[in-house]
Amino acid sequence: MAYKVLDDRQRFSSTRLGQICLAIASLSALAVGGALAIEHIGGIAPCPLCLDQRMAYYVAVPLAFIAFVLLPDRVAWARAILLVLAAAFAFNAGLGVYHAGIEWGWWPGPETCSGAGAIATSPGALLESLNHPRVVRCDAAALRILGLSLAGYSAMTSALLAALAGWGAAAGRKLARSDRG
Repeated sequence: MAYKVLDDRQRFSSTRLGQICLAIASLSALAVGGALAIEHIGGIAPCPLCLDQRMAYYVAVPLAFIAFVLLPDRVAWARAILLVLAAAFAFNAGLGVYHAGIEWGWWPGPETCSGAGAIATSPGALLESLNHPRVVRCDAAALRILGLSLAGYSAMTSALLAALAGWGAAAGRKLARSDRG
């Protein structure tokens, strides 16, 4: 196996790209850990949209770590992973804005988790409703910190991570070019 000798500038770029990958993995793990702590320690159940917003973080932790491990030998692959993460977090930021807008009443939410829901009209219907757990509402913020709901914080965190992943992919372009030459 032939090893490539990196000059100082390539080594610095590779190190910076690795730091970006580790930052994305760490921030994603912290976001998921915080959400799980609020759920299991704080006793605040997540709504379906909250659970959907976690998916990008769940995927980002291992993918960002894989991108880190691929450096400095497979910069193009690491860069491709960062582009995928940038797109995923950009979508997630949009989902967070959509969710926060539902909580503020700017637009209606999905029928599966918004609105009053069905009310039992007979004792049989009441007993039947006990067999089906109640879905947490998406249109009511369970917690606001400094006036911003958790969906809003997720949108901001996702936007930051999308920018960070995009910046890493762009910074890795020069390093990927030097791989070919």
